[in-house]
Order: sequence, then structure tokens, then C-alpha cells
Amino acid sequence: MSRDEADRMLARLRDEKERISTALLELEAHQGYQLLEGAALDGETRRVQSEVRAGMASLWGLFDLYGRALGAAEDLRARHSRPGQAQLAELTRLLAGPSIELPVTEVPLERRTLLSVPSGEKLTMRAAVARMNPLYEEVAQAVAALDTVWSALLSRLAEVEAERRAARELLDSLGGTEPELDRLSADLDAVAAVVRGDPMALARDGRADTGRLDAIRTGLAEVRRGLEEAGRVRDGFADRIRGIAAVLDLLRGAEADARAARDEVLAKVASPVLPNLPAMSASLGDRLAAVARPGQGAATPGIGWSDLAARVADLEQAANGALERARETARVIRGLLDRREELRGRLEAYRVKAARLGHAEDAELARIYDQARELLWTSPCDLREATVTLSGYQQAINARAKGTRR
Repeated sequence: MSRDEADRMLARLRDEKERISTALLELEAHQGYQLLEGAALDGETRRVQSEVRAGMASLWGLFDLYGRALGAAEDLRARHSRPGQAQLAELTRLLAGPSIELPVTEVPLERRTLLSVPSGEKLTMRAAVARMNPLYEEVAQAVAALDTVWSALLSRLAEVEAERRAARELLDSLGGTEPELDRLSADLDAVAAVVRGDPMALARDGRADTGRLDAIRTGLAEVRRGLEEAGRVRDGFADRIRGIAAVLDLLRGAEADARAARDEVLAKVASPVLPNLPAMSASLGDRLAAVARPGQGAATPGIGWSDLAARVADLEQAANGALERARETARVIRGLLDRREELRGRLEAYRVKAARLGHAEDAELARIYDQARELLWTSPCDLREATVTLSGYQQAINARAKGTRR
């Protein structure tokens, strides 16, 4: 190797050394590598950690030997501005020959022989770089794969933990307990331990499996919404109580209407089939009194606004449902009286029709009319018999109308 060739190779190897150093430092600065270095790991992730550390140790070891050989060549060249044949031969050995001797521990077992002990394997600088390349790729791929999984899990874990903090802060402000929050918190702690200690246990086909975290987050969001509703109950407690009380007043009125209608029907309709009378206002009033106790809903020991919110919501639903049923019952009962009025109206309409057809003096029609009128204006009224009689009256009029047309 000539002086110019040696200088060119030195320049190329210096640049190569700088690029290798930069690549190794960037790999160590990678987020995935930093996560590995700073963590106490278990399981599959610990195995990856061990392999990455061993790979990086080998890389830095080879790089150090590479740098020493290059440094020796640079020192030799610096001492001899006009190197002779001996110096050029040494430069050639250092730069292109097997100038890097690996420690015995660095020689793969399959490459060892009896003669390789105690000397290690010797490499040229080019061979050392060729040895480092696959090592670097293996480490980089392992770090990138781990980072993909771990970063996704840590990001999702942070979101779920934020959801838990929000729910816990709400519960603290409301007082009381929330067993579902406690259960979900325990589940989250268990998953978090896996995420931080063995994230690769949650990897599926190279991707993070966030299923358990997603399920916990959904549960926590539901708990938080319930606690937010409890907060709204607390903030609007007096209005909610007044609203329920107003519904109960309407319910009492509807129940009274149903009783009055029942009494009227019993007096005016014979043998009516009636629904049971509604009677929920008293029990619901007791429930309201228990909720709206003195102190405007201040929680009793062990019971907070979250529990109270559920009780208020249940009471609102029960009161509205009872009011709707009471009104419907009153409508059903009054329907019998409405039916009587309907039959009366139809009877008068048929009488007018008979007169218009010229049958005002028809004795048979007059008899049926009197019979129907007696039934409909007598209390109690037999609606079934009145309906049958009215139907007969209608048929008799229709028969005469057909006869007139013929």
C-alpha cells in the first residue's frame, strides 16, 4: 500500500468510525433503548433486554477494538511524514490486515478451535465492520419492536390512569364509596404492573394488545359519568327534590281522580270490570322523605352523593311511572262512563234518523227506543244489555230504510 493509498484509507476509515459512533449513540438515545435500560423487567421483555444489552456490549467492544487499530495507524502515520517501506507495511497491516484481535470470550463457540486458545479470532477492519452490521441490525430491530409495543401500551396506560384519577377526584369531592371504582382500580394496577414489567407479554403479532386496558377505561368512564351525575344531583339537589315532590302532588291528584271515577262508575254502571286502584303516592312520599331528610341530603356515614344520585334517579323514575299508570287507570275507569255517553248519543242519532225516514210514529221502533233509553238513563246502567238493545234498534231502522227504498 502506497503512502497516498494509506492516507485515503485512513480518511475513509475515520469517516466510517465517526458514522458508526453516531449510529451507536443514536441507538442508545432511542426511546425504546432508554426504556430498556431504566427498567426492572420480567419474562419475555427481560429476555429481550438481556439480548439487547449483550448485543450493545459486543458492538461497543468491536468498535473499541476497531478504534484502537485505527488509532495505532493514525499515530504511526503522524510520526512519519514520509513513511518508508517498513512503516507502509505496518500501515497496510493495520488498515487492511487482521489487526483486530478479539478476546477469547468474544469468539463464537462454533468458530473456536483448540489452537484458538488463548488467542482470540483476528479480524480485519473491514471484517469487524461486517461483524458489527448484523449485530447492529438485530439490536435496532429488537429495540424498535419493543418501542412499538411499549410506547403504545404506556400511552394507553397513561390515558386510563388519567381516567381513574378523574373518577377518584370526583369521588373524593362527593364522599362515600364506589365499589366498582375500587374493582377497576385493582384491575388497572395489575395490568399496569405487566405494562411496566413485561410489556412484551401483551404483544400480539408485533403490536400492542390494549384490550384489557380498553375494557378498564370503558368501565372507568362509565363510573365517572355516574359520579358526574352525582355531582349534578348535589348541585341541583333542592330543585330535584322539589321536582319529585311536584310529581307526587300530581300523582295524588291522579289517584284521587281514579278513586272518584271508580265511585262514579260503581254508582252508574252495573257490574263493571275495573282495574285495581293506584296507591303508590304514600310509599313514594316516604321514599322522598327519606332522601330529602334534614340537612338537604347530607350524606350519612358510608353513603355519599354517588349513592344518593342513584336513589334520586330511581325515585324520579318511579314517581313518573306511577303518575303515568295512575292517569291511565283513571282513563280506563272513566272510559266506561264515556261509553255510556257514546251509547246515549248514538241512540238519539238513530231516533232522528228514524224520524227523517218517516218512522217517527212506528210503534215497534218506539218500543225499542224506550227500552234502550230506559237502560241508558237508569243507574246503574247495564252497558252490555244497552249495547245489544241499541244494536237491535239500529238494525230495525236499517231494515225499514231498505224497505222504503224498494
